[in-house]
Amino acid sequence: MEGLVDAAQIQSYARQLYELQGAKAIAEAAHKAQTFEENNDREQAATWRRIEAALMELRGPRHS
Repeated sequence: MEGLVDAAQIQSYARQLYELQGAKAIAEAAHKAQTFEENNDREQAATWRRIEAALMELRGPRHS
């Protein structure tokens, strides 16, 4: 994922990732974001945080 990514691209990528990996995709996105944050790549980290948020929306509410 390069540069600034628009909302439609985020949603599309999140949907594809979720279809392939299910709920594990959320953990993967969070891990990628953390890695970019640790490497001071704020732009990529922000993109992955947006993907993580989109994935959580796709998952829907958690039931206890």
